[in-house]
Amino acid sequence: QVQLVESGGGLVQAGGSLRLSCAASGRTLSTYAVGWFRQAPGEEREFVAAISRAGSYTSHADSVKGRFTISRDNAKNTAYLQMISLKPVDTAVYYCAARSSSVSYYYYIRSFEYDYWGQGIQVTVSS
Repeated sequence: QVQLVESGGGLVQAGGSLRLSCAASGRTLSTYAVGWFRQAPGEEREFVAAISRAGSYTSHADSVKGRFTISRDNAKNTAYLQMISLKPVDTAVYYCAARSSSVSYYYYIRSFEYDYWGQGIQVTVSS
């Protein structure tokens, strides 16, 4: 099975940028579709972005479209979430997730579709 570790979170002012990384170990990430989710205090975990196994197809939540970009580098066994124009409402714990996918162009936007999760990383955006 694959193990996932997020990095790159922290405290940033509104309007700033961060890039989250999701490093995989144990298995090659190229056989997994990847997603990013987030959970704010007292809120449900919500979908942020997803990317297919080969990286050709992506999906972003409406709330982050135009500001966040999901990508991956299978040679580095790592997925990324580039975040720009951050807002205080983006404050949350961010999780990366992976699931094995036999279809290279599928991505998945529902949390229950994922089998493996990172431990999460805090992103705090101050006003």
